[in-house]
Amino acid sequence: MSKVFQHGQRSFGSALRHSNQAYLQAPPADGVHPPISRRIGFLLLEHFSMMAFTGAVDAIVTANLLSRAPLYRFETFSLEGGAVRSDLAINISVDGELAGLDARDLDMLIVCGGYRSSLKPARAVVDKLRALARQAVTLGSLWNGSYLLAHAGLLDGYACTVHPESRAGLEEACPKVKLLPTPFVIDRDRISCAGANSALGMMLAVIRHQHGDEVVHGIEEILACDRAPEDMPDRPMPVLTGDPGLPAALRAVLELMAHNIEEPLGIDELAGLARLSRRQIDRLFQRHMKATPSRYYLELRITRARRLLLQTNEPITTIAIACGFTGAPHFSRCYRDFFGQSPTQARRNHRRT
Repeated sequence: MSKVFQHGQRSFGSALRHSNQAYLQAPPADGVHPPISRRIGFLLLEHFSMMAFTGAVDAIVTANLLSRAPLYRFETFSLEGGAVRSDLAINISVDGELAGLDARDLDMLIVCGGYRSSLKPARAVVDKLRALARQAVTLGSLWNGSYLLAHAGLLDGYACTVHPESRAGLEEACPKVKLLPTPFVIDRDRISCAGANSALGMMLAVIRHQHGDEVVHGIEEILACDRAPEDMPDRPMPVLTGDPGLPAALRAVLELMAHNIEEPLGIDELAGLARLSRRQIDRLFQRHMKATPSRYYLELRITRARRLLLQTNEPITTIAIACGFTGAPHFSRCYRDFFGQSPTQARRNHRRT
């Protein structure tokens, strides 16, 4: 699969040099080695979600296009070798069988599930997954792939997410797993997303941790090139539980913010609850979030309000109060500052599309 990436770079190189110069890494200096190319495996279960799989792959392929040397290689595997039938009834050929997977340089294995995928792994599959975990391979899942990892005991003590249709069953079968109702979750060396729409966001979070904001901004610019600014989807704001890229103290503050939208806490209150000084919070946000705590908190609330505005018929005043604004006028001013139009205009334009 690495050859495919190299061919893709030659095909799009000239266009990238003109339109994405800011994201291309500079040529390595003499004696400096290029970035290590990480190897990612995708285990495709029968009836896996094609949209979730392609969303995840799209992120890493585009990351390669923005680098002078491939940042990622990916391979596909099945439980028994041969082709795998997706949820769209399209047969996808794979590079090999899980049992024969050589994990010596494997960085990550992602189990790709789907609405009709079987969730009862054979003993040999469980043993292989456990062996990969012992070799410090990061394990991930799309849709309901978490089921296989959980049944192997590889999510005990971890937070994860799963498709809502599978949540109740996983809670019953694996009570040691902490299920979160978020689009995706990153907890140390385990990653998971709940469905097709969150697969891209999950992989972008991984890429951001490994290669920084500039690469992710470049990916987003390419993948969203045919959308008008007002139609851009909200960036998911998951609870990044245990993400090694964020200090524990910052994660505590982010979780407090996420759980106090309707009645926002003051910065001094957040500091007290997190057992930090206000100065410490300011430094954490400036370093890791590139924003002040107040600005980030406002963005979190305005993003929530935008979802309610465009996805429900609730009155604007009700939405404003539910997201911690003092009233409709205050909400309208903030919304216009962020999105360049009033909430009323945004809802009207959205309904026309």
